[in-house]
Amino acid sequence: MSLRQETGSTRLDDAARAGWLYYVAGNTQDQIAAKLGISRQTAQRLVSLAMSEGLIKVRVDHPIANCLDLAARLKSRFALDLVEVVPSDPASNSTTIGIAEAAAAEIERRLRSEAPIVMAIGTGRTLKAAIEQLPPMDCPQHKVVSLTGNISPDGSAAFYNVIFTMADRVKARSFPMPLPVIASSPAEREMLLNQPMIQPTLALAAEADVTFVGIGDLGPKAPLYEDGFISESELKALQKAGGIAEIVGWVFDREGRMIEGITNDRVSSAALPSREKSLVIALAMGDRKLPGILAAVNRRLVNGLITDERTAEALLAG
Repeated sequence: MSLRQETGSTRLDDAARAGWLYYVAGNTQDQIAAKLGISRQTAQRLVSLAMSEGLIKVRVDHPIANCLDLAARLKSRFALDLVEVVPSDPASNSTTIGIAEAAAAEIERRLRSEAPIVMAIGTGRTLKAAIEQLPPMDCPQHKVVSLTGNISPDGSAAFYNVIFTMADRVKARSFPMPLPVIASSPAEREMLLNQPMIQPTLALAAEADVTFVGIGDLGPKAPLYEDGFISESELKALQKAGGIAEIVGWVFDREGRMIEGITNDRVSSAALPSREKSLVIALAMGDRKLPGILAAVNRRLVNGLITDERTAEALLAG
């Protein structure tokens, strides 16, 4: 596909989104402009384009309309503050395609703000894929803080910790967490988190305006296990205790309750920022992650979600 074709396709997607918001959701052009982060004139042109291209026929005659409808239903069903649903590729088993690009767009939109913000970042494959989609930016007014440690058990840098990659791309002040992802004991964790150089980072993470995290499953190929952060016996112990998923290392059960002990009393990650005062957005899709996503939105471990059509439909059916 040529650049011109890609640009045209993106333009139609934008027109379909604006058309849905105007004709189906009943938004004014001013409201559409605010929600999409565009000028009123651009919103007006997109709504006109949706009509002239034949996308409006009582309903928006475009695949993205289903995504918008699913997003609205998820938002209402789980009382979420932000939901983005991307189309599903029936032939793909990827857990990143589509949502990584959508997350990158949302991250970029937040970073384009002239007003200073604190953005907290988790870790994982999906988030790494999203950060790699970001364009070079110059954002000295913002602060980006890592929620997780960046040291693997063997002393090497954790591969899926993205704070340094992001800081390089967006030129914002970055605050890494120079700690092991999981400490060797609860006492070591307590000692590490009380270090003078760590306390300001933890305090900054708690003040985040927006946070982006992944959700890792706790099946046989759990990222925590495959990446060497926990042993096979620890994985089995977490599963036996009811653990089904984790966010920045914190393992929880089907009800969204944190597992007591095992590895959770050694996780050196910051606590998730307040979902009442800020936005915590999970990037997750796929069958393996579905139980964890459902638990996270039900328990309000997150109040934002970027996912795909198939996962959205499964969440609504659950």
